Amino acid sequence: MIKLFTDSDLDGIGCGLLAKLAFTEVNISFCSYRNLDERVTQFLQSEEADNAMLFITDLAVGKDVEEQLAERAKRGGHVQVIDHHVTALHFNDYPWGWVVPTDDDGKKTSATSLFYDYLVREGKLAPSDSLATFVELVRQYDTWEWEENGNLQAKRLNDLLTILGLDGFWDTMSERLASGEPFALTETEELILDMEEKKIQRYIRQKQKQLVQRSLGDYCIGVVFAERHLSELGNALSKRYPHLDLIAMVNMGTKHIGFRTIHDDVNVAEFAKQFGGGGHPKASGCFVDDTTFPLFVVETFPLLPVYGDAEQNQLNQRDEAEGTFWTNHHGQWWLSRRTEQGWTLYADGGETRTFPEETIGERWLKRQFAAGLAHDATVLEFLSARLGRDKDTIQADYPAAVKQYKQQTGIER
Repeated sequence: MIKLFTDSDLDGIGCGLLAKLAFTEVNISFCSYRNLDERVTQFLQSEEADNAMLFITDLAVGKDVEEQLAERAKRGGHVQVIDHHVTALHFNDYPWGWVVPTDDDGKKTSATSLFYDYLVREGKLAPSDSLATFVELVRQYDTWEWEENGNLQAKRLNDLLTILGLDGFWDTMSERLASGEPFALTETEELILDMEEKKIQRYIRQKQKQLVQRSLGDYCIGVVFAERHLSELGNALSKRYPHLDLIAMVNMGTKHIGFRTIHDDVNVAEFAKQFGGGGHPKASGCFVDDTTFPLFVVETFPLLPVYGDAEQNQLNQRDEAEGTFWTNHHGQWWLSRRTEQGWTLYADGGETRTFPEETIGERWLKRQFAAGLAHDATVLEFLSARLGRDKDTIQADYPAAVKQYKQQTGIER
């Protein structure tokens, strides 16, 4: 008997599909970090475990189950753990552990790519162009290399999983991979995926308006409640708000928190580890429990959203000679402009700060106050109230209105 425990995401399912092709009979359990230990323990205590070949891919068991696996291997039982997460590297201390985050050429791996190499090396699976194409698409999606390489087919493969669900995707891919034909998506699938992409973009725009931020230790974190398209959402929010160290996506349905970052100096795998989770340096997760619930739900729930930078302004622009307005959802305002000292930021009715560079000052402002580049319409309303003039008049000679504001507030005399 062949027994495989694997993750229920694209990479984990990829391992299951390869196992089905490689072995005549295989019993597969799709798991999560939450239920893996329980399911593996139950299996180890069953009669069928005695003579089974046991594989665990794309997931890491906890310490207690790790010790049970070590004892099983010591008695001569079969165990093979294959993973690519840095938080599972300690399994390389065992002869039955094979954890490789990057290969000898420096290329990021996935559990599917490692399992494919293993099965081919062991003579369990014949290599083919069709399988190699599928494995590479899974690898590029799981490592996010697809974005760097512009390989949209990798992303679309995962989108197809989202649409079809595990069972539908499994049936479709099992038949396609077994056929030996060149691997590709069908025209119908491509049409459906075009429609799905539009839905994803609408969902991301919706969640951008709901993102809040909070400080946790040395990190400035964006938090959003989300249940769908988490990889795409986390990546989009990280790019939209680069002043945030990482994005935390709380799924109350699954009681899971996903962490994403685009910054090379932030390791979200290590961040998640303090909460009993793990994953990749730029994509990880943990569960909602007694520790994380207060931090990511209770304390963030009352916070107002981050003010997103205006993207289509005609008046209030970054290079406006008289200055640029910033605001947040608390009604706080700032004006920035270049001075002889650097990039100076004037709080409305408050303190003045000067930074050596605009990027440094903007990052400080956003991290401290969740502020953003104010939208034209909002600026016109602000200046109208401050100057006692109608918005049309202000808009007709906007630079003069900004100059008047600076004189009124004492920024410029």
